[in-house]
Amino acid sequence: MYRRRLTSLPLFFSHFHQVKRADQLKIYQAFSTEIINPVESESSSTRNSPYVAFVLGGPGSGKGTQCLKIAETFGFEHIGAGDLLRKEMYSSTEEGAMIQKLMREGSIAPSEVTVKLIQKAIESAENRKFLIDGFPRSEENRTAYERIIGAEPNFVLFFDCPEEVMVKRVLNRNEGRVDDNEHTVKERLKVYKAVTLPVVNHYAKKGKLYKIDGTGTQEEIFERVRPIFSSLSSLV
Repeated sequence: MYRRRLTSLPLFFSHFHQVKRADQLKIYQAFSTEIINPVESESSSTRNSPYVAFVLGGPGSGKGTQCLKIAETFGFEHIGAGDLLRKEMYSSTEEGAMIQKLMREGSIAPSEVTVKLIQKAIESAENRKFLIDGFPRSEENRTAYERIIGAEPNFVLFFDCPEEVMVKRVLNRNEGRVDDNEHTVKERLKVYKAVTLPVVNHYAKKGKLYKIDGTGTQEEIFERVRPIFSSLSSLV
């Protein structure tokens, strides 16, 4: 992992600038005084390590759909933190029984459990490029990941979307979820803003955040994502 020297930043996404890559495509990157070229700074051992991108966004931001497109187009392994927990819950393991108990009580799994499931998924995969979808959801998640894994993500992809658009998308999913009504969706968004946006802000300050406009069609959004992953082809 390479380091970057940063200037002080306001708390949330003020000072974004466009940087032009060698292919002349422009992408948004958090402002920093120095960005070390990963090709020049990474050792061969680092290049052999897993290449991890966190993918964050509110409910209805479209991050799950875009993860599928990224995985198909650029060969990343798509890991959904929620999917891992649900799969483990129905297993016969001690952790699975604990997750079931917590779910019945209306609680959430400890950060350490989720991180270890992610770690297991990464270590057991043949792929070395990963999209971690919907994680970390909180600062506690983030610090647990960095402590257990011993590394930060290579970068973070954040789908920024107006609340009214996210609410409309969730309500139009028609997936039969009992909490998919306008009131509960807005409550989920309040929790998301309070708990997850500090994580987004943290990585913005470290110069690791790519902020994507999450409005428009799936194809329009993916065209905003494509230059980021195209520019990584020589690195991973």
